[in-house]
Amino acid sequence: MKSDAAHEAPAKAGQVLSGWLSVAIAAGLFAGFWQALGPVGGGEVLRWSRDWVPSAGISLSFLIDGLSLTFALLITGIGALVMLYSTKYLAGHPHFARFFLYLTLFMASMLGLVLADNLITLFVFWELTSITSYLLIGFTHTSAASRRSALQALLVTGAGGLALLAGMILLGDAAGTYELSEIRLMGDAIREHGLYLPILILFLIGAFTKSAQIPFHFWLPNAMAAPTPVSAYLHSATMVKAGVYLMARIHPTLAETDVWLWTLTIAGASTAVFASFMALKQTDLKQVLAYTTLMALGTLTLFLAADVGYAITAAMTFLIVHSLYKAALFLIAGIIDHETGTREVSKLGGLARFMPVTTAAAALAALSMAGFPPFLGFIGKELKYAGALAVQSEPFLVASAVLLANALMLAVAGVVAFKPFWRGQSATPMTPHEAPWRMLAGPVILAALGALLGIMPDLIAVPLVEPGVKAISNAELQPAELKLWAGVNLPLILSGITIAGGVALYLVHERLRDWLQSAGERAPSFDKGWDSLIDQFKAGAAWQTRVLQSGVMRRYVYTIFATLLIAVGGTLVWTGAFGGIPTVPFADLQMKHWAVVALIIAGAAVTTVTNSRIAAITGLGAVGIGVALIFIIFGAPDVAITQLLVETLVVVLFAVAALRLPLMKPEDGFPNRKLDALIATTIGLIVTAILVTVTDGPIDRRLSDFFESASWTEAFGRNIVNVILVDFRALDTFGEIAVVAVAGVAAWALLKGGKEASK
Repeated sequence: MKSDAAHEAPAKAGQVLSGWLSVAIAAGLFAGFWQALGPVGGGEVLRWSRDWVPSAGISLSFLIDGLSLTFALLITGIGALVMLYSTKYLAGHPHFARFFLYLTLFMASMLGLVLADNLITLFVFWELTSITSYLLIGFTHTSAASRRSALQALLVTGAGGLALLAGMILLGDAAGTYELSEIRLMGDAIREHGLYLPILILFLIGAFTKSAQIPFHFWLPNAMAAPTPVSAYLHSATMVKAGVYLMARIHPTLAETDVWLWTLTIAGASTAVFASFMALKQTDLKQVLAYTTLMALGTLTLFLAADVGYAITAAMTFLIVHSLYKAALFLIAGIIDHETGTREVSKLGGLARFMPVTTAAAALAALSMAGFPPFLGFIGKELKYAGALAVQSEPFLVASAVLLANALMLAVAGVVAFKPFWRGQSATPMTPHEAPWRMLAGPVILAALGALLGIMPDLIAVPLVEPGVKAISNAELQPAELKLWAGVNLPLILSGITIAGGVALYLVHERLRDWLQSAGERAPSFDKGWDSLIDQFKAGAAWQTRVLQSGVMRRYVYTIFATLLIAVGGTLVWTGAFGGIPTVPFADLQMKHWAVVALIIAGAAVTTVTNSRIAAITGLGAVGIGVALIFIIFGAPDVAITQLLVETLVVVLFAVAALRLPLMKPEDGFPNRKLDALIATTIGLIVTAILVTVTDGPIDRRLSDFFESASWTEAFGRNIVNVILVDFRALDTFGEIAVVAVAGVAAWALLKGGKEASK
């Protein structure tokens, strides 16, 4: 795969400043969240709220507990190291400052997502992460692959976001609030609610698309089109973990049901095992790491299915473990690419003698990934096995999936961290050499943390893991203890089997890779299926355009009125709103009423049967005059005057325009008259039904009473209609006048163009 390393050029002072400013912002935020470790570790939950849309029950509220604090520290801490790395990796890039703007906005969006305590606030930041990740994945906008991958990620996660929004609205309606801190206490009521299943399905669609669970997994490996620092950030602590965060946050409300348990178990196990095999199939370092991210996301989903202390503790611990080693390994892949000019495993070898610090960092990160003691990855692996065995519904299935995925991950760790550095030296496009300190700082710190926290797990157990477990579950779960040595037990035996199986898989991984690649050529491709789906959408859009945008005015009118008929008429029938035909008091009608009715009928009849456009518009004018007379009869002379002026103006303008139009011939007009009459009659009946339904019910006079009382006291006008138009709805009126003016200019341009064309 093509290298994404930047070609270095002298950096401008403004570019350097933008990069270091982003580093300072991320580091400052990390330091601020670090201050919350003490209170959160002591059991406190920090919350801040301010009204946003109080009429809809929406507030701008944020919450810091063990779960959100863990994510916030990972987002800002890893973010600071990635940004520091990027100041050198992208030095001299023509869009250097733009990159840091996108990355900083993305970090802010992720922070808002994980800290939000209001469903709608969470959704706003959820969508912002999709937009900013689109900008980052498509950063190399001159590349067709980057543009395609960015659009694919945006469409998949955006579609999931729409489903999530629907689920949030249903959940807010069922709970009577949008505040997550209140909803989490209503788990029993929500699970018994009639909307529980739709809410669960919609939430899981949102979570699965964001965290790339099967069958929505295909967009994540394609996101490797982004620069390597972006890949490191998205895959370790941010974008793809947003779905995992959502499942963890909503766990107290939607978990503890069979449908939750089995959906997450099957999806998580399938994704973890499938991704592990796919990782072993790849030869590009970034693609290898992308599929290992899928494995991790599947594993986290798998453990969030359960509601036992060991499983939730395993999820919280592995969340931290994965973030540390995955960010380190992605940054190391970027270093290799930057300093050798390639990421292809088959072209790499013997780098240890040229890049000793990078080699050491890669070894530490890979050993944690493989789950060797004394690394934090070993503790996480032990907890995963203990959590799998504690799942009462199907411990064998869960443990088997975790065992196979872990063994494959060990083999992949060897491919990533052993082969490029320790096998025989290979010729590379560039002479290998050690990376500068700004690029080494992140991998070294993150890899060293994996070793340090393995030896001293209490550093994260009390302030992060235990509060995180309590935040994920309302039940009084006892978090599992994080310790390096738990004695000889079944999880330790499974760890031994994992190491043996992983080593065996590594020894035969090249033959296994060849087999997987051969099998993959025959298997259906989700990515190609996506292309086919998009092509079908385009074909459907082209067909729709041909049908609806035909250039024939009559067809446009048919489409508009048919849509109105189906939408409005269908709603009246579906809801049963139409109460039937009312009794008409014909005896109360006077001669003037009948005269107006006769005028309107006569005008409509002339319009229907005439072949003259002038006569047709005159007939419509007669109908308008009849409506104006109705206004006069029932005491609205100002509205009647407006109606008369409009009708007169329309007749005059149309008459001028009609002089430039060809004559209507009977053979041109009559074939469509029956259809025209049918549509007109049906629409008339629908409008009549709406008016009857509205006038038949009680009138809500709240607005009428307000305008009656406020028109003189606040707007100093006695004509309520005029006051509404000129004062209370002045902007609306101005907009309507602007529309009329634009339409008039357009009509004049058309007439003028027609005149010149006829010369």
